[in-house]
Amino acid sequence: MKKVVTIIVLLVIVALFGGSLYYLYQKNQESPEVFKTETPTTQTIVKKTMATGTLVPREEVDIKPNISGVVDRLFVKAGDNVEVGDMIAQLKVVPNITNLNSAKNQVRQSKINLENEKKVFNRQKELYEKGVISENDFDLAKNSYDNSLQTVKAAEENLEIISTGTTQDAGNAATTEIKARISGMVLDVPVEVGNQVIEANNFNEGTTIATIAKTDDMIFQGKVDESEVGKIKEGLPLEITVGAIEDETFNAILDYISPKGTEENGAVQFDIEGSLKETKGIFIRAGLSANASIILERSTDVLAISESLVQFEKETKEPFVEIEVGNQQFEKKMVELGLSDGINVEVISGVEESDKIKVWNRVEEPVAGNPRRR
Repeated sequence: MKKVVTIIVLLVIVALFGGSLYYLYQKNQESPEVFKTETPTTQTIVKKTMATGTLVPREEVDIKPNISGVVDRLFVKAGDNVEVGDMIAQLKVVPNITNLNSAKNQVRQSKINLENEKKVFNRQKELYEKGVISENDFDLAKNSYDNSLQTVKAAEENLEIISTGTTQDAGNAATTEIKARISGMVLDVPVEVGNQVIEANNFNEGTTIATIAKTDDMIFQGKVDESEVGKIKEGLPLEITVGAIEDETFNAILDYISPKGTEENGAVQFDIEGSLKETKGIFIRAGLSANASIILERSTDVLAISESLVQFEKETKEPFVEIEVGNQQFEKKMVELGLSDGINVEVISGVEESDKIKVWNRVEEPVAGNPRRR
């Protein structure tokens, strides 16, 4: 029995020894690991953050009437260019019958009072000329007559206002002619002929007859997240891209950052505005969606490498790369890094343009029959 156990143990030892030899043989047959290399390149590194928003005119004015009425004529449509003073619309006042009748009665009553005061004034004038009454009594009669004249005039003007919406003495204070207040393009005409419009006053913002804007002076209005607002400041350059305008980038300057954020969908957003330097002769429609790249820093034509080539010391966290000094022979070299855009990083010192840098963390292509191997 002991002899059998001894034989089995010996066989197991022999099998393990043979397996070890076979493993070492197979390991020795594998190709040695070959590292690829990359060389530094001259690039422009830009560190930026993104903001989404829209392009809108800097100056946009809603044209509202200062009297209520009905639109009788429209002289413009959306897309028309207008100058200051050009006619936009003509209104027609539809008087209230009750108010109109009351105004007519006031005119008739004031004229009756005027006739009576005129007779009194003429009698007092004759008596004054004969020396029967004093000058003071004559002045009182004349004052009453003058007041009656003024009352008639006021009643007639009130009747004219109710009938037509304005008077000759009112001038531009109230008019049925609606004119452009700024030069620009008509963006919208939300009313039609026959629509009733309400005047703008302290109790009502009034009906918008047309919206006019200067489309050659556009600004970017957008929002940035609270995590990014601390990185930006007024005066930074912007690069604006518009989805509806392909292959074009518009330069702008960041003019405004809101001092107060607003919560939207659980995140705090801050409003920003930027002025477009030029539109390159391209017509930009108001309200187009746009993305703005806020340029935080820029390094032009500098030596740069891929961030994936950089390694860090375990203890000091100092960056280094491995430079090829022979066939698959590499030497560690400390580097000083500059600006990074998240993909490439500027190298201030430590490598030269001709150096070959080891790709140490490469990802291998899947092997046939073993797609999961990396």
